[in-house]
Amino acid sequence: VQLVESGGGLVQAGGALRLSCVASGSISSIGTLGWFRQAPGKEREFVAKIGFTFSTTDYADSVKGRFTISRGNPRNTVDLQMNNLKPEDTAVYYCAARISGGRTYDSWGQGTQVTVSS
Repeated sequence: VQLVESGGGLVQAGGALRLSCVASGSISSIGTLGWFRQAPGKEREFVAKIGFTFSTTDYADSVKGRFTISRGNPRNTVDLQMNNLKPEDTAVYYCAARISGGRTYDSWGQGTQVTVSS
């Protein structure tokens, strides 16, 4: 599975951005697509995930109520709508795929930078 992210950029606090992730390759093997982020000097952390079949979602507490993950159009895309952005949301955001029945995310995109200014 290959993943390509887009949509990052610079935004002021309180603003919004929409990230997209396009999956290609063995799409039928995907069970879950997730978004992770890594800020400078910090470990990579989970942001949100969505089931590829039934679109069940889950979010980190830090983004609940502000971020929304959804299947895009076409269906091999996953979007992350980020509203009410805060400076602490600044990070490189990565899309990742976990195959059906898998325990780890095995495929990762190259990442897209999100910078939120105060």
